[in-house]
Amino acid sequence: MDGVDGDLVCVAARDETHDVRSLVLRAPGGGLRFDPGQYLTLTADVGGVPVSRCYSISSSPHRPEEVTVTVKRVPGGPLSNHLHDHVRPGDTVRATGPLGTFSTAHHPAGRVLLLSAGSGITPVVSMARTLHGSADVAFVHSARTPADLAFREELEALAATDPAFALTLVCGSDPTGTWTGPRGRLTADVLRAAVPDVAEREVFVCGPAGYREAVRGMLDGLGADPDRCHEESYVLGPPATTGVDTGTAPTAAGAPASPAPAAGRTFRVELARSGRVLDCPDGTTVLEALATAGVVWPSSCAEGMCGTCKTTLVGGSVDMDHQGGIRPREVADGKILPCCSTPREDLVLDA
Repeated sequence: MDGVDGDLVCVAARDETHDVRSLVLRAPGGGLRFDPGQYLTLTADVGGVPVSRCYSISSSPHRPEEVTVTVKRVPGGPLSNHLHDHVRPGDTVRATGPLGTFSTAHHPAGRVLLLSAGSGITPVVSMARTLHGSADVAFVHSARTPADLAFREELEALAATDPAFALTLVCGSDPTGTWTGPRGRLTADVLRAAVPDVAEREVFVCGPAGYREAVRGMLDGLGADPDRCHEESYVLGPPATTGVDTGTAPTAAGAPASPAPAAGRTFRVELARSGRVLDCPDGTTVLEALATAGVVWPSSCAEGMCGTCKTTLVGGSVDMDHQGGIRPREVADGKILPCCSTPREDLVLDA
């Protein structure tokens, strides 16, 4: 199957670290096609409320019969805690996707540098698993402590068995006093020593904003081509009206903020099934107009990435500036993402 919009069955669960857990999911209809680095939007009922969250796929597309998502427990995050504490083999999780363009499939190269920090390792480990044995891969990952190094044994095994796979692990601190690798934050000197040919590689960076900003400066200083440097981050989107994990959601780095409403006409937005009608000022996203009118609407990233707010446009047309959260065939079928769509004319939504 090309994508999924329904239930996946959990067939296995394993702890990667003390607060990171992987769920192996199977699609009832067969294999799921995806690109390394893409993600799924998972939804589960938590306390009777549907909660949606984006989770990167950590497995390789070479084994499409199963897909693995890796979830970091977020303090206060209803869905991450639910997935850790309550989803077991045999249970089902609703999923939509795969989504996203942060992938080596979209930017193929024979020599690749993967840079990650914290839970940002999840999409790039999918790339590492996919490229192993077929490309020159340098992988530099930063974690708080050795206990926070997800996939450590597997990555060290890849490095030990593949001369074209170079691994560098950096730990911020070492409470046990046994760590022999680089300590502290990643620096340009550490990066240069680990990957002296940075400027010749396609680069993929995933991690918190501060990490990405620092790495961006290092890459620039080491001569990396900005057009060959690709980022994905995990940021907290604007508060949504319902069902949103208070953790983080993936979004393309540098995604533009919603435009301020322009002084101009106001469009009519009709919700066909409920009969509700509301106004959407020119330049305002449909999701913003729904929220202003007090309409409860599922959303997560609010940046056109997660696909949570997806709906069908029955009438009218929009300008949609999405970041990979909707597939071309869905657009052809009349679907839109209200979070990144502004009306061109009066609209009718299937809602």
